[in-house]
Amino acid sequence: MGRAYSDITFTPTVREVQAEKGSREQYAFLDTMSDRGEALTPREAQFLAEADHFFQATVSETGWPYVQHRGGPKGFLKVLDSRTIGFADFRGNVQYLSVGNLRKDDRLSMIVVDYPNRRRLKLLGRVELVEAGVSPQGDAAIAAVSDPAYGATVERAFLIRIEGWDWNCPQHITPRFTEAEVASLTAPLRAQVQKLKAQLSDAKAALAASQAPSASMPPPSLGDGPLALTISGVRQLTPSVRAFELRTAEGSPLPAVVAGAHLDLPVRLADGTDSTRSYSIASSPHRTDAYEIAVQRESEGRGGSVAVHEDFRIGLRLNASMPRALFSLAEAAHRAVLVAGGIGITPIKAMAHALVARGAAFELHYAVRSRAQAPFLGELIDAFGERVKVHAKDEGQRLDVQALMLGLGDTDHVYVCGPSRLIDAVSAAAREAAVSAARVHAEKFSADRAKPGDREFVVHLVRSGKDLLVPKDRSILEVAEAQGVRVPASCRIGNCGTCATRVVAGTPAHRDDVLTDAQKSDQQLMCVCVSRADGDELTLDL
Repeated sequence: MGRAYSDITFTPTVREVQAEKGSREQYAFLDTMSDRGEALTPREAQFLAEADHFFQATVSETGWPYVQHRGGPKGFLKVLDSRTIGFADFRGNVQYLSVGNLRKDDRLSMIVVDYPNRRRLKLLGRVELVEAGVSPQGDAAIAAVSDPAYGATVERAFLIRIEGWDWNCPQHITPRFTEAEVASLTAPLRAQVQKLKAQLSDAKAALAASQAPSASMPPPSLGDGPLALTISGVRQLTPSVRAFELRTAEGSPLPAVVAGAHLDLPVRLADGTDSTRSYSIASSPHRTDAYEIAVQRESEGRGGSVAVHEDFRIGLRLNASMPRALFSLAEAAHRAVLVAGGIGITPIKAMAHALVARGAAFELHYAVRSRAQAPFLGELIDAFGERVKVHAKDEGQRLDVQALMLGLGDTDHVYVCGPSRLIDAVSAAAREAAVSAARVHAEKFSADRAKPGDREFVVHLVRSGKDLLVPKDRSILEVAEAQGVRVPASCRIGNCGTCATRVVAGTPAHRDDVLTDAQKSDQQLMCVCVSRADGDELTLDL
């Protein structure tokens, strides 16, 4: 909620009620906000542009509100600029109530709901009614909100000047889906059913074959994801980094990916817990015969990389997630500066392949402890030649991020992946060099280590009825999984928001890089893969 919205809606009487209910203090900061929040940000603009319906309310001369539902194909609600939206009213829709009300009182209230994703945006604005055929300016405005693919005659345009907006709590939005959405959502389940049937058939065949002296059991498998992969190759890139080639068991083409995409792969930790870990696809995104990932063994980590190095072998079947892209190249033509730190080279390597295919200019800066500990270094130099700049610590060739950012062109984009300290250094240097944040893209490859002062705390799970003791060196997600609680999760480093969970009671210490301030404060969400309790207890909706 911004100050503009609160100034309109928090009348003196409303403030009295807030005071009576004990909530006035938590909204007091809105009265002094310098940013009024009148203009739509790209997030709101995209949400409105994808809407296929909304509810609007006008006020009649009797003082009674009139609520109306309006709908159409996705995109019928047009975002004309950061303060103006509009839609067309077609001949035959005799909107005498709304039009009559607005002629006397131009104020309008709207609620736009996305049921599948449980999102709701409230808007306040003033309406200008533009009738067709009255003036060239009016006809131009009507053309701006019309859909050429829809043949009906437009009678008027509703042009709405935004006065304020607020994202509303999604807690009680019941998800609803169209037939097409249901088909899309259930496709992985139907595929899983078919896969289980095939597995059952294979198990029966294996049981029968096991009676023969020469029979051999099929290779084991891990996970229950929709994408069945088989490890077809293993390479030792450095003493601590191993690459794994993944193909479909039957050799069919793999799903297409974009550079920077990752897979959630199943792993079985040392304590027997089944979990997942996200790994970037390092191979060219134009390959459909195989994906290649690279995993650095972290003996002092959380156990995932150790499990991969010890258990992943040729023939092992991995039922993985479908590829996802949270870190990708900008679509517009541009020169790219790629920056990788250590194992962060994996998505950067894929981006370099994609840029070559585009014919785009780029340079790749690779910061490593030594060349011997640099995964893929030889392959990178062979493929990209002098565009690869190696910054090896043992050679005294440290990466100068300040100079790199100061040397950027006006339309260059920066892509950085590596440890948090590298990302923080690049981001800070970019700000000092006045490089727009929209041109700096980052992905860290591991969760931040425990911080000084971290301590154990108790988490109460409302739906599971369990109480968990979270040690100072483990995440809520890890402890919940070890207790058999299924929590949706993907990146496990606070990048994607998949594990965002509603906080019922207690104060979280947020450490993610994805949730907005509104999601943290208004929706009471926290990412349980990295965030902790700011106190002794938390109660979560799990």
